[in-house]
Amino acid sequence: MKKIILLFAATFIAISIYAQTPEPSEYNYQRRSLFEILPITPADIIFLGNSITDGCEWNELFNNPNIKNRGISADRTYWILDRLDPIIKGKPKKIFVQTGTNDLGAGHSPQSIAENMAKLIERFQTESPETELYIQSIFPVNNDFEKYTKRQGSKSKEIIETNELLKQLCIQKGITFVDVYSELVDPNGKLNVKYTNDGLHLLGEGYLVWKKLLENYL
Repeated sequence: MKKIILLFAATFIAISIYAQTPEPSEYNYQRRSLFEILPITPADIIFLGNSITDGCEWNELFNNPNIKNRGISADRTYWILDRLDPIIKGKPKKIFVQTGTNDLGAGHSPQSIAENMAKLIERFQTESPETELYIQSIFPVNNDFEKYTKRQGSKSKEIIETNELLKQLCIQKGITFVDVYSELVDPNGKLNVKYTNDGLHLLGEGYLVWKKLLENYL
């Protein structure tokens, strides 16, 4: 009887984990297939992340043709880990990583995000040690916008907790943590309405705030 109960419990856990980690979308695979054939060189600066990264024209924003966008909308940390090979192979000069919002929205813990980011850092430090790593904070969200109230609107505490874990991870690994969160948050702890029209993604003005902060590292 005990074996049956343990087997049932293991099956339930496996099903629960699978439910929280579905396959990436068709769009994700489309972008991956493109990134696998586009070259990366040691002169390049890579922006890696989810839709917030995907949605910006980084090389135009900074007027730098060596900046390359490797963002994919709806991406999560564990999917990003699966598509690092073409980036690491190119041994880029710098990489700026911003991700984690979608993990929290899918029910994953701040600790799991930090653990995945540690794996990402370790891969670069082992396989491309000349690459300068910049881990950026998760951005605030604003649940005054109905579109994201259910998914991300209740995650403000988890975002703060995750950012603290990421900051401590960067200290441990000897790399740079970039606190973009503090530049975008309003006095109520939400993404400032000046910078968003849906509570999650950035308007142009928000990208300009982000740009100004990153200029110190480029």
